[in-house]
Amino acid sequence: MAVQHHMQEDPLIAAGLFIILFLVLILPFRVRKIEENLEPFFLIMGIVAVTVSGLWSLELIIEALETPVRITEVMGIPVGIFQVVLIVGLIIHYYNKQVYSFLVAVLKKLGIKVFAFLVVTVFGLASSIISVIVSAVILAEIALVMPLERKSKVEFVVIACFAVGFGAALTPVGEPLSTIVVKKLNEDFFYLIELVGEYIIPSVIILGIYAAMRVGGVSVKEIEIPEYTETLRTVVIRAVRVYVFIAALVLLGEGFTPIIYWYISKIPPEIIYWVNMVSAILDNATLAAAEIGPQLTELQIKGALMGLIISGGMLIPGNIPNIVVAGRLRITMGEWARIGVPLGLIMMTIFFVIIYVL
Repeated sequence: MAVQHHMQEDPLIAAGLFIILFLVLILPFRVRKIEENLEPFFLIMGIVAVTVSGLWSLELIIEALETPVRITEVMGIPVGIFQVVLIVGLIIHYYNKQVYSFLVAVLKKLGIKVFAFLVVTVFGLASSIISVIVSAVILAEIALVMPLERKSKVEFVVIACFAVGFGAALTPVGEPLSTIVVKKLNEDFFYLIELVGEYIIPSVIILGIYAAMRVGGVSVKEIEIPEYTETLRTVVIRAVRVYVFIAALVLLGEGFTPIIYWYISKIPPEIIYWVNMVSAILDNATLAAAEIGPQLTELQIKGALMGLIISGGMLIPGNIPNIVVAGRLRITMGEWARIGVPLGLIMMTIFFVIIYVL
């Protein structure tokens, strides 16, 4: 990330960026066309933000083009967001009968409550090892098989994505946020587990219990194997849309760095915790890169991190799993927000009390 720390504060640039921030927060809920085309909308906003900030560079263009396909090693296997979404999409396209009948068999054996609990906790915790991307892509397919009404299904995946976002923050392999924090603080692989593991692991288990309670006592005896309706074209387009979304977030994050440096990074830690809710629409890795450094106390790092991790689940752009799952299940920003925002606010309040009051 090419970030200009030394940029002079400029009221005009700041005003422009605050207007863009306002549009990004409001328009997807107000304009149906935008809600249905979040990816191009975010891309345009990212381009405008970088233009307003005057931060265009060849490095940034390469960064935006490369990030969605950038390879990270996960247990020795090369993983890139775009590639995983595409490859799993193709596997499901050609082997959906086998995959879905296996999932249905497991579902029938366990019952929906136990199944929901295990999916949320296992993938929540495993995302720190198999990465947030792999967890999300598998999670989306599992959700498709579950015999739930649309509303309950959306609620289930939002809870599950919170859990995956939480768990992924435990190790540098999990997601970009944790990679950046560990790198910036020059710490080892287990640093984050030691720092926030006591908050994150119980949270994932509680989210699992909550998911089990919310899916209700749906009977799985008569559950049918869902009909697969996607064309090859849909599979490819979905992967492309995820690509565009991730590239857009890189530009948006870079475009907003002046605001992050001029204002956000100077706020006292108890308030920064709440201000970090902007990571519901900005990539939390960008905020982490700006806020977290060796000069902070452990308490400040904990607070900033938990604020970013929790609010990442509140809206679709906040985290990679949300983007992947919402794309697969065609969840709109409004549907996500109805569940994600209240759930996020409750968790923000609980952790504020745990970290700053107790």
